Amino acid sequence: MPSKSYYITTPIYYVNDKPHIGHAYTTLACDLLARFKRLDGYDVMFLTGTDEHGQKVEKAAQTAGIDPKAFCDQVSQNFRDLAKSLNVSNTDFIRTTEPRHIKSVQALWDKLLAAGDIYLGHYEGWYAVRDEAFYQEDELTAGPDGSKLAPSGAPVEWVKEPSYFFKLSAWGERLLKFYDENPGFILPNSRRNEVISFVKGGLHDLSVSRTTFKWGVPVPNDPAHIMYVWLDALTNYMTAAGYPDTDSASYKRYWPADLHMVGKDILRFHAVYWPAFLMAAGLQPPKRVFAHGWWTNEGQKISKSLGNVIDPLALIEEFGLDQTRYFLMREVPFGNDGDFRRDGLIQRINSELANGFGNLAQRTLSFCAKNADASVPAPGPLADIDEALLAQADSLSDTMRKAMDEQALHVALQSWYDLVDAANKYIDVAAPWTLRKTDPARMNTVLWALLETIRQLAILAQPAMPDSAARMLDQLGVSEAARSFAHLGEAGRLRAGTPLPTPQGVFPRYQDAAKA
Repeated sequence: MPSKSYYITTPIYYVNDKPHIGHAYTTLACDLLARFKRLDGYDVMFLTGTDEHGQKVEKAAQTAGIDPKAFCDQVSQNFRDLAKSLNVSNTDFIRTTEPRHIKSVQALWDKLLAAGDIYLGHYEGWYAVRDEAFYQEDELTAGPDGSKLAPSGAPVEWVKEPSYFFKLSAWGERLLKFYDENPGFILPNSRRNEVISFVKGGLHDLSVSRTTFKWGVPVPNDPAHIMYVWLDALTNYMTAAGYPDTDSASYKRYWPADLHMVGKDILRFHAVYWPAFLMAAGLQPPKRVFAHGWWTNEGQKISKSLGNVIDPLALIEEFGLDQTRYFLMREVPFGNDGDFRRDGLIQRINSELANGFGNLAQRTLSFCAKNADASVPAPGPLADIDEALLAQADSLSDTMRKAMDEQALHVALQSWYDLVDAANKYIDVAAPWTLRKTDPARMNTVLWALLETIRQLAILAQPAMPDSAARMLDQLGVSEAARSFAHLGEAGRLRAGTPLPTPQGVFPRYQDAAKA
């Protein structure tokens, strides 16, 4: 087992609806990072799953006319199927209805109770069922019909019931101290500033149980109460690591998590409530919470009422799996909001994958098949132009690693494409088709430098486009054992004489039938 471990999580997805582009985006970002870390020699634990308790689920099940557990079984499977369709490499899939999780949540509750951070009181205030969140009066806005709306736009209702409370108000200064001592805990920095501003504004004790519905984890020794869905949901990250057995090998190896990836709408729960719960229980908070932005569709906010919800499975069906994966990770500065544009997707596919990387590999391999005995040619002395290209290729992994460690996924893929662009310029300048007649030895050196660059590009493309990169590496004669990052650079140079299979295109151009 590798000595280095890395634990990454998606948020667990709420089962009141079918998966959409937002779910796919978060999951793919985590998969990109997980695959990158594995290839870089890490033992990666990658968790995703479904959040299956709460009033919203109970109501959705009632609307569907079925038992809440049966409803959750159906919808949770949709998220498993999405992960499979996206070729996601998660190592675990957790459901909050599992016995292991219920045991974990109740153990955390007992810890918080014993620490004196939970007390029984009475809740009276505004609650949004859609968000499963409580709001203060000054956070609300007026709706068009005079109703009150949460910051998310969800309607709120006045709730009055007995409730257990977590003493969140006592944790403001301790949280600010934690943020100060761990400046990388919240990214991007704009989100960090939002959280710090919220905490500085003063924290109120948090209601952590409900009595007006029953679909949830019972409070230990007081089954009239069920736990507030966010205390329940957030604990999933520790459940999968082995909690409450803090002496287990799994818990010791993977906790605290290296990265919780979330959408910006649930940052507060992860960056304020979650570390407060954990520190109150004497447990370590995660190392980082990264909040990414939202997608619009052709400039419009995505909503069911507008009928513009983007189905990730439909994208895969039309454009291809790896093409969809690449576009979603490449298109938007990760952390910002982004706009999905069909023309933009087609442009990325045709310009960067088909004409860029695909054409680079195809014309190089085809030329080798005809003029280098369908094998890797032996290089001669390297010219400055060759050295420059290989230096850029050899340094690419370090550039991408730095970007990945900061969750700047778009920067990593931009640097990858910069090398594709450099190699295409190199082949045009070096012109091996001219050298074939004038200087065959120099031609062999140019071809070798190109093949070596394509090899490194293909290895580093694996996290984003695993199937396509594997097909490219097959065509270069690179063995399965030589595809990790340990074989980048001089450690894995292509050997002269290695047979090259008949080249086949990996990235076809997309022909838009709608415009044909």
